[in-house]
Amino acid sequence: MRVDLYGLVLETPQVTFHLWSPWRAAALEHKLFDAVRDLTQTEPEAGPDEWRIHVTDPKIWRPALQAISRVLKGWQEEADPGSERRTWRWLLEGDTDTDGYDHASEPASLWGFIRVSLDRGGPGEPEKGEDLDLEGFGVRICNSGKPR
Repeated sequence: MRVDLYGLVLETPQVTFHLWSPWRAAALEHKLFDAVRDLTQTEPEAGPDEWRIHVTDPKIWRPALQAISRVLKGWQEEADPGSERRTWRWLLEGDTDTDGYDHASEPASLWGFIRVSLDRGGPGEPEKGEDLDLEGFGVRICNSGKPR
């Protein structure tokens, strides 16, 4: 299936949405995962310390990405006007050895994580910025084949 991540187009057999340590994950991470789960109308696959939703239908990817964006835009709108500004961005990560495998001996994949930023401070106050990585939620864009 073809995946378009804001202009970065990739060919992949599947995309997997992860929620790690569900009992410790933040409410925002749960909302992101629930938005994808509601869209796919599937029960997540439960692992020992995570929940996973596998997507192989290319028609699901774009609405899933839009659902995640809607949740994050709603989170932005919850900010206190005048004293708080909220932003978010995707962080893309991947690791591979010389043979095309990651640290877990699986074919290399591209991972997407979300970083949220909170800027606080009112008129006449110094701004206090804080970046938080949502480490409980992630998206894995799987390798399209065996490494060469």
